[in-house]
Amino acid sequence: MTTSNAIQGTAAGVPFVALPPAGDGPAPLVVTWHLMEPPASEAAMADAVPMRGLDAWRVYFGLPMSGARLPEGGFDEFFRLAGEDYVLNVMEPVTGQAADEFPAAVAALRERFAIADGPVGVAGGSAGSTVALEVLARAEVPIAAAAVVSPVPQLAPAVGRNERFYGMTYPWTDRSRAVADHYDYVSRAGELGADLLLVVGEADDVAFREPSAALHRALGDRSKLVTVPGMAHTLAEEDGTPNEHAAAVDAEFTAWFSARR
Repeated sequence: MTTSNAIQGTAAGVPFVALPPAGDGPAPLVVTWHLMEPPASEAAMADAVPMRGLDAWRVYFGLPMSGARLPEGGFDEFFRLAGEDYVLNVMEPVTGQAADEFPAAVAALRERFAIADGPVGVAGGSAGSTVALEVLARAEVPIAAAAVVSPVPQLAPAVGRNERFYGMTYPWTDRSRAVADHYDYVSRAGELGADLLLVVGEADDVAFREPSAALHRALGDRSKLVTVPGMAHTLAEEDGTPNEHAAAVDAEFTAWFSARR
């Protein structure tokens, strides 16, 4: 990591990287989940979107089935599972587990760090954005504001993008369609109870841009949609180095949470 004051650890079994606030007293908490494409780890996400100008604890959680929690067999097994059934073998268990473990992980962070009482912020990119939206919808932990980048507001179009990208046809079933219906936050917009920032790339796939615009319309004044010129889906190079667009995303996230502390 390039962030020198980062703290690495686990919270209720969830691996994290924490960036402390500038001051010594209690500060708000913002939790962020990474993408499955670069930056594809908690450390890389902390490098890409450090929000250094935000006087808060910024904690980056590792997703299930990634990093230290890859399935037995490593990346080969992960890609086998994804190829067999991305929705049921990867997307559903990753999102469900990450949302399930969030309340206990936040409680563990509060025991360890000087975190101010009150609602927390949540953020995420791509697959991590789905976790942030699910946590926001569940409201098991009070949420002050949320921000997502390269978001997946609707699962079905994202599966369609994967079909085009990988040249395959996803075998939809009644069960996987039910999962896609659950992870459709355009239809569930009424469940999202905090202000939401959506940051999309001008060069990203229509499967992410159009649902993000639809969610923005559904939320109205409770949301803001920002399009980053020239940005595609990722925020980092393959080695995790932040790309040319990461700073723009970082600035948007920082300003958004700073205004909603």
